[in-house]
Amino acid sequence: MPSWSAKAALTDSLTYKIEAQATVGSGDNTPLWLNANKYGLSSLTPNNGYLRTALERPLTADSGRTWGLGYGVDMAGAYNSTSSFILQQAYIEGRFRKSTLLIGSKQLPMEMKNPELSTGSQVMGINARPVPQVRVSWPGYVDVPLTARWLQFKGHLAYGWFTDGGFQKDFADGRSRYTSGVLFHSKAGFLKLQKPDAPFSFEIGMEMGCQFGGHVYAPTGDGYREVNVNAVTLRSFWRALVPAGNDGDDANPDMPYQGAEGNHLGAWLLRLNYERPTWAVHLYGEHYFEDLSAMFQLDYDNYTTGSKWMEKHGHRFLLYDFKDMLAGVEVNLKQVTWLNSIVFEYMYTKYQSGPIYYDHTQYLPDHIGGRDGFQQHSRYNGWQHWGQVMGNPLYRSSLYNTNGNILVEDNRFWAIHGGIAGDPLPGLHYRVLATAQKGFGSYGAPYDDPKRTLSLLGEVGYHLPPNLAPGWSVKCGIGYDHGTLLGNNFGVQLTIAKSGVLHF
Repeated sequence: MPSWSAKAALTDSLTYKIEAQATVGSGDNTPLWLNANKYGLSSLTPNNGYLRTALERPLTADSGRTWGLGYGVDMAGAYNSTSSFILQQAYIEGRFRKSTLLIGSKQLPMEMKNPELSTGSQVMGINARPVPQVRVSWPGYVDVPLTARWLQFKGHLAYGWFTDGGFQKDFADGRSRYTSGVLFHSKAGFLKLQKPDAPFSFEIGMEMGCQFGGHVYAPTGDGYREVNVNAVTLRSFWRALVPAGNDGDDANPDMPYQGAEGNHLGAWLLRLNYERPTWAVHLYGEHYFEDLSAMFQLDYDNYTTGSKWMEKHGHRFLLYDFKDMLAGVEVNLKQVTWLNSIVFEYMYTKYQSGPIYYDHTQYLPDHIGGRDGFQQHSRYNGWQHWGQVMGNPLYRSSLYNTNGNILVEDNRFWAIHGGIAGDPLPGLHYRVLATAQKGFGSYGAPYDDPKRTLSLLGEVGYHLPPNLAPGWSVKCGIGYDHGTLLGNNFGVQLTIAKSGVLHF
């Protein structure tokens, strides 16, 4: 193990990166896959770009120690973007054994999916700008005691704050409501079952997010008025961690239906893996939910009438159909350089517990909890940051809206998606994506006719030989959208980067 005197300087393994990107195109928007899943450092304006600089000391620099320290700062000057200066990342993190503490905003990976070829996760994706937070995690699997290494666990718990209140006000521009000062909470836990050294393994887990606190403003015709102050107390943090009741507006003692603290949402994730020395296959699935009934596909429905209409009697439940899902398969060909990764996904979000919502009353005991409104909320503007959905970008982000509405207008859709990637020559890497989607709007505002889109991407990247130009790389992508959902768009994106290690 390295000693303090040998490798303890906090500037050891400090890396830098300078990156310039330009996108030119035609149409109403930047093509989907030239914009999506880039941690929000992108723009829908067809002609855009940025100059980015970053310094980072990764935690892996201390991989030989029981403790570790990492930090980073990453900023960009951008044009035709949501802001001209972007502080993309600014964080410090510490590790002791296998647990970590993160303070600040950092680009975090998504779980159980290929970040290059998948459409993305539905809750903790890579589509929006990072949220500043305080996060405790076990990012890698650790053995669960007394299980003979058959069972492993990983997860995280975080609280933070959204930074897009000013952007929301400018985007809404007096035409729709916006929020400011909203707080963030997320948590996740995963289990992995595998006999030591066996090729099969099974992973299952849950991710949950919450928006709470903050201020809600509504347009008045000549400005804005504050319509709600979501007061924050220590109890608010606890109720964000452990929801009380179904998701909805904050609990009001004058109302019989008690809601949870803020906007809660989540997803179940699972993956089955089979690993061989030369190839591997992974089957995975994800089920999104906006409330407790969709979380378990089960709702209580045995109320009575009269003076005891709020009391539960017996054990009658309503079972919802299991329709909404993301299902995928990934194949890795470890010894085939020209085609080493293949992904296929199917996504369906039309059901949302059904088209009818009715809460029981003292006169009518039936309860049907449908119309869940994926990625929407009656008070907050949905699970998004700086106009980009924080989950899967196939939920059409509010940046596409031209009416100032900060909400996902198309949350009921189905889509099929495929992606391939390979390294045909040393230093040369490519990927190809193709997505077909049919959108139906939302239950509250359905489209008169379904809208369709076909989104394509072809991208090639090349790392120049170290003996000729160490640390230099260039990447070119061509994107295309065709249809009424996202518009007819074409774009070319060029990225040039220089990276290396700073020596002191």
